[in-house]
Amino acid sequence: RLRFLSTIDAIRDGIDRRIRALVPGDAGAIASALITGKRDALSTSVNDAMFISGLGHVLSISGYHMAVVAGVVFFVFRAGLALIPGIALRHPIKKWGALAALLAATFYLVLSGAEVATQRSFIMIAIVLIGVMVDRSALTLRNLALAALFVMLLAPESVVHPSFQMSFAATLALVAAYQGGGLWASGGRPGSLAAQAASWGLREITTLVLASLVAGLATTPYAAFHFHRLAPYGVIANLLAMPIVSVWVMPAGLLALLAMPFGFDGPLWRAMGQGIEWMDAVALWVASLPGAVGRIPAFGIGALVTATAGLCVICLLRTRLRWSGIALIAVAIVMALHTPQPDVLISANADLVAVRGADGHLSALRNGSDVLALREWLNADADARAPTDPSLKEGFNCDAAACIGRAPDGSVVSIARTAHGVVEDCDQASLVITPREGPPQCRALAIDRRKLGASGAMALHRVRGGWSIEEAVPPGSERPWAHHASHARPPNNPVSGADVTPRAEDLGADD
Repeated sequence: RLRFLSTIDAIRDGIDRRIRALVPGDAGAIASALITGKRDALSTSVNDAMFISGLGHVLSISGYHMAVVAGVVFFVFRAGLALIPGIALRHPIKKWGALAALLAATFYLVLSGAEVATQRSFIMIAIVLIGVMVDRSALTLRNLALAALFVMLLAPESVVHPSFQMSFAATLALVAAYQGGGLWASGGRPGSLAAQAASWGLREITTLVLASLVAGLATTPYAAFHFHRLAPYGVIANLLAMPIVSVWVMPAGLLALLAMPFGFDGPLWRAMGQGIEWMDAVALWVASLPGAVGRIPAFGIGALVTATAGLCVICLLRTRLRWSGIALIAVAIVMALHTPQPDVLISANADLVAVRGADGHLSALRNGSDVLALREWLNADADARAPTDPSLKEGFNCDAAACIGRAPDGSVVSIARTAHGVVEDCDQASLVITPREGPPQCRALAIDRRKLGASGAMALHRVRGGWSIEEAVPPGSERPWAHHASHARPPNNPVSGADVTPRAEDLGADD
């Protein structure tokens, strides 16, 4: 198995080097991502523009890519055999085309790295193609359920990942809309060639707009939950870019793969790169539009589960009762909008602390060079500031012993740097945070290295004069092989679990 995986990875690396040698820059990086699944060479600006504009789904090999590959191979193979009457009249060329498409999809699955979205897409495509080969109709919602079961059997942990959730949500909504007639428009009565061409063009544009809108709405709760942002202009970007990707970029990539063993792939890779440059230009333009970045504060899992239930009700039921799913989605929106944001955030080693001020914005004190956690905190707070923004430090007053910030209710939060600062602020602050070891007795709630070593990063909410604590590693969640991480809790912290509200008098309530 390892030898096989090593061989496949070597092939992917070879194709990746070949593409990027012929198509430099971001166009080559995206071309490689579409063929090999490798996305590590894409620049930050273009990567952000792709997701802001709503074209980020192109970078993840999923149902769209798999359908294009299987569809092109099926059509070309069957059309080629249909040109030979002796074969077309005596043999089931449709089944042969389905088998060729299945083999091509299998190769694409292996070559692209077999991510969760790709596995789901392959399973659905395989079920449809096998149905063609055995003369059975394809029931698409059942196909989706079978694909979900297969993926969960192979990788059950993928259920909590955004790739699984967004991929299945978009497919469920598209299948339900198609079966309900929402993505199908009749071509009308036959007329002149120009009328038929105009009708076909209008139908295709309408279908593309509706598909982008349906998929975008279905994946919105998951994009907001995991990435804290929306794509308001996603329909515009998809309408301008996806036809080029469908008829130019992906077919050129497939032909280049076929021509690669013979050394004739260079012009085809360059043609693919030209189509990708158009998509990049669309992404950058849409991302530059006013209001293109829709930021959403972090919300809890309850709102996401409620929105998922609403989506399933709308898509799976066939009676008027399905519209009750809209009420569930409305409830989820209210829950998300009323999610309380933490007043204090502490990293696992206390080298980064953020305190929410009276104006509702976070101020951050950072003692290291790592900005990743701070960037994620700002994103989760729907804050557009960069981690290096000088205004992030304005909420603190510092001296040699400690830095002082204030929570929204005015209570004092101390980030103590010295032992003297810890002892002094234990009597004056409501919350003391220190990377050192705290004193055995403290009027304030003390978060020191012993506490952080046992619980990891923390988020604190100010409640009734005390503090409610959410821990990254709550008590009882330690794995058996990491039992050594469990330490005795400091006497100044009686909290015994996550998401609880201890008594204010136990946690150093203010006078």
